[in-house]
Amino acid sequence: MNETASGGVRPVLELVNVGRHFVQGTNQISILDGANFALQPGETVALVAPSGTGKSTLLHLAGLLERPDEGDVIIDGEACGQLSDDRRTAIRRSEIGFVYQFHHLLPEFSALENIMMPQLISGLSNADAKERAAQLLDYMRIGHRGEHRPSELSGGEQQRVAIARAVANAPLILMADEPTGNLDPETAGYVFEALDALVRQSGLSAVIATHNHDLAGLMDRRVTLQDGMVVELD
Repeated sequence: MNETASGGVRPVLELVNVGRHFVQGTNQISILDGANFALQPGETVALVAPSGTGKSTLLHLAGLLERPDEGDVIIDGEACGQLSDDRRTAIRRSEIGFVYQFHHLLPEFSALENIMMPQLISGLSNADAKERAAQLLDYMRIGHRGEHRPSELSGGEQQRVAIARAVANAPLILMADEPTGNLDPETAGYVFEALDALVRQSGLSAVIATHNHDLAGLMDRRVTLQDGMVVELD
């Protein structure tokens, strides 16, 4: 486990006074304004906030998909705000996994091949990538669906494949943006439980945005966004 110079445990993710603003006409709209947040190793955090308050923006900044207008994002002790695009891409590829509301699977490839893809891009051999993908499919209880393409899978199965793909490279952090928002309540509950179990079994740290307070209650803690800042919920 990584430690700070003083011997304390170092967060895997930090947002330090992060600001993100957009110009609309003659007005500047602040989505995030001095936002601070820290994610500890192995911790799961639910981000619960109404639509339009900046949940996706926060995840995009934390996941290095966007750059903040102010402040910095620190991944495993490395400040990322001024890094080159190539270095940010390398960190994102090796340290961060993403799950979205819509699965974004590649339609021309099977479930197994979709999970293999990020591993192959990272240089893993075909045999090792296939073995890892098969293990993840078994863990998500859809090992028998590995040769099926996304169009042949149910919505819940597609999202479980997307979750497996997100953790295939053993990232440090998982970012999930309403991962069950497109599913019916029963399927959402099953998929969320599978996601939670996989995260904990893998020792990942996770930030999961969700509208579902029951599902959020399964996480270690809950935060929300208020006036552009991250606020702890009881």
